[in-house]
Amino acid sequence: MPAHHSPSSHDQGAAGAGAWARITALICLLLGLVTGFAGAWLTMLGGSPYYLITGIALVVNAVLLWRGHRFAYPLYALILVATMIWALCEVGFNFWPLAPRGDILVPFGLWLLAPWVVRSFPVARRPLRAPLAGAIVASLVVVGIALATTNDDISGSLPTKIVGTFPDTDTTTVPDEDWRAYGRTGAGDHFSPLTQITPENVNKLKVAWTFRTGDMKGPNDSHETTDEVTPLKVGDTVYLCSPHQKVFALDAATGKQKWMFDPKVDSDPTFQHLTCRGVSYHATPAGAKTSDGAPAPLECQARIFLPTNDGRMFALDAATGKVCAGFGQNGVIDLKDGMTVKHKGFYEGTSPPVVTKQMVIMAGAVIDNYSTNEPSGVIRGFDVYTGKLVWAWDSGALDENALPSATHHYTASSPNSWSISAVDEKLGLVYLPMGGAATDIWGGNRTPTMERYISSLVALDVNTGKRVWSYQTVHHDLWDMDLPSQPSLLDLHTPKGVIPAIYAPAKDGNIFVLDRRTGKLIVDAPEKPVPQGPAPGDRLSPTQPFSKLTFQPKDKLTDANMWGATMFDQLACRIMFKQMRYEGPFTPPSTQGTLVFPGDVGMFEWGGIAVDPRRQIAIANPIVFPFVSKLIPRGPNNPAAPNGAHPAGSEIGVQPMYGLPFGVDLHPFLSPLGFPCMAPPWGYMSGVDLNTNKIVWKHKVGTTRDSVVPLPFKLGMPMLGGTMATAGGVTFLTATMDDYIRAFDVTTGKMLWQARLPAGGQSTPMTYAHNGKQYVVTAAGGHGSFGTKLGDYVIAYTLP
Repeated sequence: MPAHHSPSSHDQGAAGAGAWARITALICLLLGLVTGFAGAWLTMLGGSPYYLITGIALVVNAVLLWRGHRFAYPLYALILVATMIWALCEVGFNFWPLAPRGDILVPFGLWLLAPWVVRSFPVARRPLRAPLAGAIVASLVVVGIALATTNDDISGSLPTKIVGTFPDTDTTTVPDEDWRAYGRTGAGDHFSPLTQITPENVNKLKVAWTFRTGDMKGPNDSHETTDEVTPLKVGDTVYLCSPHQKVFALDAATGKQKWMFDPKVDSDPTFQHLTCRGVSYHATPAGAKTSDGAPAPLECQARIFLPTNDGRMFALDAATGKVCAGFGQNGVIDLKDGMTVKHKGFYEGTSPPVVTKQMVIMAGAVIDNYSTNEPSGVIRGFDVYTGKLVWAWDSGALDENALPSATHHYTASSPNSWSISAVDEKLGLVYLPMGGAATDIWGGNRTPTMERYISSLVALDVNTGKRVWSYQTVHHDLWDMDLPSQPSLLDLHTPKGVIPAIYAPAKDGNIFVLDRRTGKLIVDAPEKPVPQGPAPGDRLSPTQPFSKLTFQPKDKLTDANMWGATMFDQLACRIMFKQMRYEGPFTPPSTQGTLVFPGDVGMFEWGGIAVDPRRQIAIANPIVFPFVSKLIPRGPNNPAAPNGAHPAGSEIGVQPMYGLPFGVDLHPFLSPLGFPCMAPPWGYMSGVDLNTNKIVWKHKVGTTRDSVVPLPFKLGMPMLGGTMATAGGVTFLTATMDDYIRAFDVTTGKMLWQARLPAGGQSTPMTYAHNGKQYVVTAAGGHGSFGTKLGDYVIAYTLP
């Protein structure tokens, strides 16, 4: 008589599936229900039906798994194959967009092949594993091909022939070894003629010195505490400022501190910014006179000008750091004079002024989107020696040049110029990149006078402040698409001769190229129709200018461009995308919520571009990152007027816009897990031939090492800060979200060298020479709202 046999858990005959198969079935059912219900939602919104179909298939597959059916595996193989075909049709062999389309389904397929799951099926109904194994192998092959395929980048070589010279602006009398203004000269080209560091030796750079400012974010400081400084170098001294506007003078060879000045900025969390992008320098020439014709004072033969975030401007002796007592009131000017709104932190000097032979020309940042009653965006010219107000240009006034008096104040909430300006002293013109009015996102209350210069490039007479010309880059701007960075001057060599040109990068990705004498376009920017249908009470321009020199994406976003860490937050991003209003660039703000792409942070920011005037080329680092803009009607939780409290310092989140029918919620377009909803890359280095206006090379730059995913995946990261280029053929960048300084070949864009920074490098590097050695210097202090590591470092690199 045979011995009694008890069936094992994996030898059940007709008893049905075992525990592991049923657990797997429940997981599959959960995947199917979530995917199916969300997919149905997306389908009803007009999105891809893939998720609905896949969800249904997964539910069916779960039933088969529960019943221990051998055809469960072939069905799942079919799901994987269909997913792979769908994914390739949407994004091609592009690894990062492919990843979230399979990062749940493929691992689950591997789980199905696990021995303990397979053994959990009845012996008589063991699954047909070959089709599933084949589907997984095919999926991995697709992934391998995608990893080996270069996508998004453009390869090429910029021209190397020297055809031009430095622009003839009277601002280029800076010795080759110095860096005397924010962009090295007032021409704003961010280019150095130094040649010691080359593509062949840049990988030998070592730290020469490190300076710690000791200036760190305090508990009562703004969320937007940032270190964006580009230092200056004059003679044997480096000058720089820190977030609290402390000024430091350092020995150029050793980085040792010579002196420090503390303006004792009275900051608090309501400040929208706490930053200092730089200081300005002026040396008294022989025989100089004040604007009144008197001999220039003997004190402070070289001066450092410092604007502060609490609305003051100081003149300091460059040799000692002491205030120049004869300037303003004992060395300081109150920039709030003549304003009707003087609340602390509402008018901020975040960028260095333009300094000419006789004038210091100061613009400033005005708090964004708080109310319709904010400080004026007036631009003023002060005597460089005495601080006397010589002229004013008030972009919101009928009489643009009216000076303040007992009966006249500067126009509240008028458009401001918060970034860095450029100057051509030979032409006698200063070039202002203009921002918006006090409230950016709804403009039904704006008068024609207030609208004239919003998001415009404006040329003023250096000595009188009279407007000479202006060019508007966005009409009735409702997207904060202003001119965010210093324009660059170039004497452009064309078949018709040399044209004095100015290049103005805009947030929307266009670079507008004009004759800097007249404001007439050199590169066409035709007016094109844009989406219509404004928010209640507002209006729209039917067209906007689109420059033919542009970094704007060629195609509109679709739900196929959505991304995320997994298929589920990608699916959530698709649903959010379909719920918003989006019809391409300049889609109007709405209560529904509008996708703003390029986003509010801009394709270009305050870092600007680097221009080699000799080779007639430019290096840029544009970013592509969508934002969401949602108008919030007035109601119980959105009062029409402030209740006495002032906002926390941030340009992200709910902005009250008191005095208008709406507030606005502004934020980056992120998935529920906090990942970008648009597929990478989000940041590039690019090389442009300025004779053809073509992007010759473009390479994504930046990794996730210091972000949510602490691994060095090269996705192409968002950036804040600009590039600096040299005649040695090397360009430098520190602006990415990972903590690196990098060097690239100017001609090809190939990365040549990188080094870790101790904190975020959201600044623009500079270079100088001293005692026969070339140095590259950058600030590494991080950026509060950008989320990079904060610090207080200034680091110089040189060859051994």
